Parts: sequence; C-alpha cells; structure tokens
Amino acid sequence: MNDHLPHTQLYLISPLDVTGDFPARLARAIDAGEGIVTAFQFRVKGLDQHEAARLAEPLQKICVERDVAFIVNDSVALAKRLKADGVHLGQKDGNPKVAREELGRDAQIGVTCHDSRHLAMEAGEAGADYVAFGAFFPSTTKETEFHPEPELLTWWNQLFEIPCVAIGGITPANCGVLVEAGADFVAVSGAVWNGDEAQAVRDFAAAIEKASAR
Repeated sequence: MNDHLPHTQLYLISPLDVTGDFPARLARAIDAGEGIVTAFQFRVKGLDQHEAARLAEPLQKICVERDVAFIVNDSVALAKRLKADGVHLGQKDGNPKVAREELGRDAQIGVTCHDSRHLAMEAGEAGADYVAFGAFFPSTTKETEFHPEPELLTWWNQLFEIPCVAIGGITPANCGVLVEAGADFVAVSGAVWNGDEAQAVRDFAAAIEKASAR
C-alpha cells in the first residue's frame, strides 16, 4: 500500500460489457488515479469460460502492469484458469475455505456480506481476505435489497483487521461518509464507466482525500 495515499482506496468493478475499447478505458481509469485504484473486479455474466478468459486476458495484463489486483467475480474455476489474484464470492457462490484450497494461500478472497454482521464474521472465520457490505446507496448496476448504514463499517473496523469494502451506488458526491466511517475500499462501477472514466477516478480521488483529512 502506498503510504502517501489516503487510507481508503478504489476498487473498480467492470461493466458487464468489456468488449470494444474497454481495455483502453480501464488503463485510462487506473492511470488517472495515480495509485488510488488498487483492485479491479472482472464481472461478466452468461459467457462460457473460454470466452470469459479471452475477454479477461487484456484486462488482466493492464492490471499486472500497474500492480492492481485482478479479481474474478463469482467463478473460482475461472480465477484458477486465469491465475487471477483472487475471487469475489457472493453468498451463493461457494465457501471461502474451498476457494482457498483451489486458489492457494496467496489468493485474495472476498465475500459479499450485504448488511449482515453475522455473515461478515462467518466469512472472516472461513478465511476471507476482505468482506463487502452494501448497497449503501441505490444502484443502477444491479438490483439491491440490502441497505446497511455507514456505521456498519465503523463497527467492523473497530473489531476486526480484515479490510472492508463498501459497495452500491457510490459516487464522488456521496463517498465521503463511507470514507469517514472507515471503508478500506469503495467499490465502484457505474459512477466510473457511465461517463468519462478518467475524470470520474480523479473526482473520487479528490473526494476520498478530502474526507480522509476530516
């Protein structure tokens, strides 16, 4: 971790469509943050593993070149095939212990915990490297039924050393409250990819730095 950066870092989540010029957009987004982007999640749906691997290859190369963790959403098998840095598991996507056996000691394993302290503690006990809470705000990326309060991040940070990720409808305008509450990462998708990705990342960096200084 870069000691000159704010405590909270940016975790980019891909749009479902990563074809066309998306690799160039990813590179621009990461470069615009001057180190604040430390993880990228490859999240595609409905593709066979061969096609997903083909689309992942240039994105993974961009991340490796920039020392950004390349995390695969949902699929332990795809993460293993790609030798990805890790996998992000939803509550129905498998057990962190099994993922660890498949991916090895160094893999980064994250678990979606919605608004649940119990699920987060279970994930930590099962060996997760980070837990993700959300959606904190209404999201256009996916339907949300869980809406935790920022205090959940504070509670987690005071009791546990495992990093926590805030997700769901986060923008430069509203991320400050999550930074102040103790989010180690803010995970963002639409707020970056629905417009000028480089400007969005710069706006996030400025908002995070401002909130970190309070």
